[in-house]
Amino acid sequence: MAGQSRKWMILVAAIWIQAFTGTNFDFSAYSSNLKSVLGISQVQLNYLATASDLGKIFGWSSGLALLYLPLWSVLILAAFMGFIGYGFQWLLLQNLISLPHFIVFLLCLLSGCSISWFNTVCFVLCNQNFPTSRALALSLTISYNGLSPAIYNLAADAISSPESSIYLILNALFPLITCFSALVPILRQHPLQTLPQDAVRRDSFLFIILNIIAVFTGMYLLLLNSVTAISSTARIIFGGALFFLVLPLCIPGIVYARSWALENIHASFRLQGSGFNLVDVDDLELHKELLIGREEYYYKNIVNGTMKNQLSVLGEEHSARDLLSRLDFWLYYVAYFCGGTIGLVYSNNLGQISQSLGFASKTTELLTLYSSCSFFGRLLSAAPDFLCVKLYFARTGWLAIALLPTPVAFFLLTVSSSERALEVGTALIGFSSGFIFAAAVSITSELFGPNSMGINHNILITNIPIGSLAYGLLAAIVYDSNVKSSGLSTNMEIVDGVSICMGRQCYLQTFLWWGVISLFGLLSSGILFVRTKPAYDRFEENRILTSDTVYLMM
Repeated sequence: MAGQSRKWMILVAAIWIQAFTGTNFDFSAYSSNLKSVLGISQVQLNYLATASDLGKIFGWSSGLALLYLPLWSVLILAAFMGFIGYGFQWLLLQNLISLPHFIVFLLCLLSGCSISWFNTVCFVLCNQNFPTSRALALSLTISYNGLSPAIYNLAADAISSPESSIYLILNALFPLITCFSALVPILRQHPLQTLPQDAVRRDSFLFIILNIIAVFTGMYLLLLNSVTAISSTARIIFGGALFFLVLPLCIPGIVYARSWALENIHASFRLQGSGFNLVDVDDLELHKELLIGREEYYYKNIVNGTMKNQLSVLGEEHSARDLLSRLDFWLYYVAYFCGGTIGLVYSNNLGQISQSLGFASKTTELLTLYSSCSFFGRLLSAAPDFLCVKLYFARTGWLAIALLPTPVAFFLLTVSSSERALEVGTALIGFSSGFIFAAAVSITSELFGPNSMGINHNILITNIPIGSLAYGLLAAIVYDSNVKSSGLSTNMEIVDGVSICMGRQCYLQTFLWWGVISLFGLLSSGILFVRTKPAYDRFEENRILTSDTVYLMM
């Protein structure tokens, strides 16, 4: 029982790590100051934003490090990478050191790499401790990563510093402190044990409680972040946020709760774990024996039908070579590239977007809105697992639905430059991209194999730095071209010797292009859903039949 309790403490440790390591989301809070100190153009600033995302290309290095180093040391190395990367940028903005643009680029790259290492550690912790509820654990922990900007904004307001550079020192220190706090449960990690049936039911109940706490945490940060103008009020609200983050520590105690609580409360919230949890090898063999006739029929009529080379079985392991030869992978890649990635680039440009529209003072509020909605999107990515018993729907179908708000938001921003339109558009993009980021981990595991997820998912997210460069460069070129064409007109301002574009034309063409591109991603996700739906339906039929067979054997 102690081991079961300890795994929940490890899950809470992963939540803390995710909550304080989404440091790339607050780039817009200090990007204008960084641009001014370095005296660079918008295109050059975009390269710095891209550098942070480019660090994800080196995410594979964390997996390599885990082959030779213990998990706790990889966590500490990630913290020190972020400490160095953000720490030197803070010294730069404080005018304590002088650095060329290229060195700052490398510092941003190092900071971005640290985030990938943090994510890898959390993925490994969830996989090791929750093999039967992997999707639930991943979606929950990844959700908290979306709250990082709101938490950092509260901390900055609590300190009451007028300088935007405060975000950089917080980015350097908070993950380091969090990692040392999380070391205790990680170092005392208990060997994995096979769970009895009552423990599986207890796990599902505890995940419901954790998700309820997460919803209250997100609502708390979303509703109260806008009333932090006074530092004393901000300190109280920040203290409340820390309370909500510590609250899940009570969960290990629930493991020892009396059985009547499980019988009376859990009965109305019955969960069979994740509806998309992949079967073990032994279970897969049982499926084949029970459904051999149906398998042959399905193969002849579907796989050899009109849709060639489509996935026929969920959970089949794919090597990198097999992955790259799959049309389904490239449809998935394009959907992510034109959906979640474009939303991330929007958040990187949010500082300049709000400034150009005359809402510079609202930048931190918009970042909080984006992060909070991203959090709820990430949290909602667990919906397929909670609803699977009553409402079964392929996870790739949920992905297609989640992509829909992104083009709607960009076309809204194209036709209106009001503050309300900016808030609604930001909320929609944050929600959509958050869902995609969290759901992608489970989708990669389901479509291309859980054991190959570490490599395959790192291949998938190479689209992030590519998209960050391409989409950001598009926005920067449009922005700088409007600055040059404005001359000394009212559409341009000079701030600290740097030309600033003002007016809706600064991002009008960008929003239009981003909207069209996101429509292409929506189309790609729809095709992916059509192609993978038979495999999901087939897996669900197998699961139900196997469950019924096991029940009859009992």
